[in-house]
Parts: sequence; structure tokens; C-alpha cells
Amino acid sequence: MDRRDFLKVAPVGVGLAGLSPTLFAQNDSGSAQHPLLTTQNPSIIRGRDAALGVLKPSAAELERGLKLHAESVVFDSYGFAPRASVDGDALAKLDAAGASDLEYGDAREETSMTRPATVPKEGAEFRHAFECAGVTCIFQNAGEEGQSPTRLLKRLARFTFLGDMLRDTLVRATLPADIENAKKNGKHCLYLTGNGVPVPQTWTSVEEELGYVRHFFQLGIRMMHVTYNRRNMLGDGCAEPANGGLSDFGRSAIAEMNRVGVIVDVAHTGYKSSREAAEASTKPMVASHTAVHALNEHIRTKPDDVIKAICDTGGTVGICLIPNFLGKSGDIARLLDHIDYVAKKFGVDHVSIGTDVAHTSQYAAAENKKLPKRSRRRKRFAALWPDGSLGGNWPGRATLAWTNWPLITVGLLQRGYSDEDVQKIIGGNILRVCKEVLPESLQTISG
Repeated sequence: MDRRDFLKVAPVGVGLAGLSPTLFAQNDSGSAQHPLLTTQNPSIIRGRDAALGVLKPSAAELERGLKLHAESVVFDSYGFAPRASVDGDALAKLDAAGASDLEYGDAREETSMTRPATVPKEGAEFRHAFECAGVTCIFQNAGEEGQSPTRLLKRLARFTFLGDMLRDTLVRATLPADIENAKKNGKHCLYLTGNGVPVPQTWTSVEEELGYVRHFFQLGIRMMHVTYNRRNMLGDGCAEPANGGLSDFGRSAIAEMNRVGVIVDVAHTGYKSSREAAEASTKPMVASHTAVHALNEHIRTKPDDVIKAICDTGGTVGICLIPNFLGKSGDIARLLDHIDYVAKKFGVDHVSIGTDVAHTSQYAAAENKKLPKRSRRRKRFAALWPDGSLGGNWPGRATLAWTNWPLITVGLLQRGYSDEDVQKIIGGNILRVCKEVLPESLQTISG
């Protein structure tokens, strides 16, 4: 039985798991098959088979989708590079030495973000996850939630280090041309975003407060959140009940981001603040990782008037892979429903995919068992997730694995999108925004 015949009769739920990888090592023309079909990584297999069970593609649909995905610039409009396992032994030693919550938390986060550069098996896992996903670029969260410049520097440093150390595979992109060149050269890249507008909070003058927007742009940050759930001096976050809108300082911040070349992101921003940010922005702006309020009422989804305001700037609405935000089945089919809604009501040029999820190393469970049990801590101030907003038992979660990116392409083709429109959704639209927001003086640089 050849590969196509197998795919026609393979039982749902079994998918391709448990079969010899060599069965699909080559397609009918003798060229290499997509790594998603040949992986032996158990977590990737689990997610892939779950998604295949929902989509039920024919052999022809699967082949067409994987081919188009491999040919395309795939740009995650907000996400995370594959995460390594933590160093359980080192963290246990820190705990035994009496490390503070901040020191312990920083060490735990840093090891999960940087170990692909220092541990060979984690480096191999990192590369394989990228290959299975077929992702060219991630708009990488390189800033911890908040506005403190020193806090924002931590993740920026980690992902700068990761790009520097994995240069055979990974490019730290600072221009849209870097992304296109990475695709041409068979590499992957990170384009960096921060989870807040960095301000020193001395409040001497507006100009002094906003000076760090330029500094962080020079360090490689290309997108910034207006707020993160809570109210700040720019406006109200999405979890604030008041829905108070954008402040005068917020309008000044958006003007400075427009001037410098930083994309305005309202993914975690309240409805009124998001709409007013769009009205204030003179450049395309985004809600990089969200969902549609009309399909699921949630603090992190956007109502139609906000979506329209964002689209009117020339920007994009990125649909995320968080089941709670998608609602109903919380699976890959529901993800496609949200993409359909924006594309059909507001135009295919204004929808992207910002996964907001990461692949986690297959070695993570073993390392996590080594971690000490630490007493329960109070919730971080920055988080402000109302009860139930992140909870729920979502059986469809596995279908939304980050490495299932190629199957999202398959699903879009199944829904009748043209190859050209699929390429816009999976990367072209957010790449266009990156080009249009960049200052004219930098747009001619080839990367």
C-alpha cells in the first residue's frame, strides 16, 4: 500500500502514529516528505493525529496543503520559540539555597528559553519543532508583561542570546527583508515584540518617558503592547471592568511608536482603548493574538467595531490558538471559524495567525519531576486574569499544537481559500504590516 492509499483508509485517531518514518520519507516524485509526517516525537505525533482526526483531509488535500505551506513565508504574528525543558537539578539547588521567588522564577524562565543553545538534545528538539511547524518567523514575545525597562530587557537578552548562539538555524531579524532572506536560505527567524511600552516612570516629561521606545527599537523590538490586561498610564487593559479608554499619554505613546517604527498592538487592551488607539494611529496596527467576540464572549476577544477600526488602519487581527478564547469545541476547526469570520466580514488582507502558544520539549516532564514543591504564591499584579478566563477542560487543545501549523494551511484550503489568500493569512499580511510601519529611511535596506 502506498502513502496515498494509506491516508485514505487510516482510521481516525490513529493517523500516522506508530508507523515507520521511512513509509513517508519520500513522495511520489522522490523528494523529501514534510517532517510533520515523519516525526518520531511523541508530543508532535499526538497533536498531529488529533488535528488530522478533526480535519479528515483526503490524501490530495494533505499533499496540496503541505506543499503550499513549505513554499510559503509562514509568519506567526505573536508566539513563542519552542521551549526547552528546565534544568531541574539546578533549580532544586537554587531552592535549597533559599532563592527568592524572583530569582527562582527568573532562572526557571531563562533555562526554558535558552537551553536549546547550550544543551545538544534541546537544540535538536528546537530545530525539529521548527521544521515540523514549517514556520519561517515568529513575532517573538521578548518582553515580560509590564512597562519597566529592566524587566523588558530580560527576555530581550534571552532571545538575543538564542539567535546569536543558534545562527546555523536561527536569525534574529530586525528588518522584513531578513525574514524573506531567512526563507530563501532555509533558516528560521525571530522578530521581536515587547509586552509593554517601556517607560522609566519618573514622570518628568512626556518626551523623557517615551524615550525608551526609540532605545528598544534600536535593540530590535518591532511591536509593543499598549496595555497588558490591567490599566496603566496609556489606557485600560482588557480585564478592567471600567473600559475607560485611551489616555492623553497613551495617544502620545502611539504617536511616538508610529514615528519610530514600532507596531501598536492591542491584543491585551480594553475595547474602548483598542478602538481609540486605532483611531489615533497613523500606521497599520494590530491585535496580534486574539479572537472574535461575536463567536465567543471573552475578555481577550475583540468585538466587531474594534476589529473594523484595526482593519481601517490597514492592520491585521491575529487569531490565537488558545481554546478558551476560541470557545465551543476549542479545536482547530473552531480556529478556522474565527479566521473565516474576519476574512469574510472584514477582508482576507486583515487576518493573520498569532498562536500565543509554544511547543514544549518532550524532555520537560522528566525535568519537572525534579523540581521542589514551593508554597503557593499570590497572583502577580500584572496578570489580572479573572476567575475562569484561563480555565476549562478543552479536549480539542491537542489539535492546536504549535507544530500543527501545516495542518492549519490544509484546513484553510479545505475551506475554499485560494493559494494566494492562504499565503496572506499564514504570513503575508503581517509581513506587509511590518514593511508599512518601518520608517521610510529603513525600507530600502535589503537585510
